[in-house]
Amino acid sequence: MNKTELVAAMAEQAGISKKDAEKALKAFTDVVAEELKKDGKVQLVGFGTFEVSTRAEREGRNPQSGEPMKIAASKAPKFKAGKALKDMLNA
Repeated sequence: MNKTELVAAMAEQAGISKKDAEKALKAFTDVVAEELKKDGKVQLVGFGTFEVSTRAEREGRNPQSGEPMKIAASKAPKFKAGKALKDMLNA
């Protein structure tokens, strides 16, 4: 499912226009991104949690030359599914 299909499904499910559904989806993604930027987390009970995962600096290898190189520390977004969502998928 791509963004257009998601917006259409949200509009149909909520009984709102596609334009309003697109605004709601954009607002949701913006709020989650801003909270993660502040190293916070967004927890939706029954659905899951969006949080930031910190990756430490590590040593890797250049695949072409085989020489060791440092891979800088970084942060990455992470989603952990909630119990209700997992149970629904496995029912």
